[in-house]
Amino acid sequence: MTRRFYDRLAADYHRIYADWQSSVRRQGEALHRLLGGHPRRVLDCACGIGTQAVGLAALGHSVIGTDLSPGALARVPDLPVAAADMRALPFPDATFDAVVCADNSLPHLLTAEDMGRALTEMHRVLGKAGRLILSTRDYDEARRTHPTATPPSVHEAAEGRTITFQLWHWHTDGERYDVELCQVFPDLTTTVHTTTYWAITRAELQSLVNAAGFSDPTWHEPEESGFFQPILTAKT
Repeated sequence: MTRRFYDRLAADYHRIYADWQSSVRRQGEALHRLLGGHPRRVLDCACGIGTQAVGLAALGHSVIGTDLSPGALARVPDLPVAAADMRALPFPDATFDAVVCADNSLPHLLTAEDMGRALTEMHRVLGKAGRLILSTRDYDEARRTHPTATPPSVHEAAEGRTITFQLWHWHTDGERYDVELCQVFPDLTTTVHTTTYWAITRAELQSLVNAAGFSDPTWHEPEESGFFQPILTAKT
């Protein structure tokens, strides 16, 4: 389901953002600061169309991107990429200085077992003093309030506006939810893409990060980091 969601969305993924190029630059700068402000060997293990990876590469990092979606990878400009599941990364041990898994990608894994496998793989491919950077939605708040939709975002382009919003349908467990991502295009045609997430709390995620062998897990709020979601960093 996840691969199909992103393969179908790939051609219009940039329209989620008001200005994709500005988002690339802004997110890259925020992650660059968290990486200490100097170039590193970075794996973006859920790179999509390259929003974070391209921003980091522009700041001098040596970036490789992986993603489940070949359709999304086909849109990543000027970076080495490979189709791969984050639960089975195709790299030797200790290949990277940092692993980035941003933009709420990890919660596509719906069980603690699968998420633990992915985090263990991220730990394996990191070298000594490696750095993990994860970002998710604020799921502590979402688990408390169970929202049913997101505010619309508007992408402005010469051909007109594209409006993107999400409808959320919570499972009976109160932890997982199905998403309908809706895009209304300038000609008023509409597409709907569906996928599922686990609204994992910070404590739950931090516990899995620790169990995978990481240390010093630290949360960074958007107002502190300049990134649009809460970020969890940890060290090998």
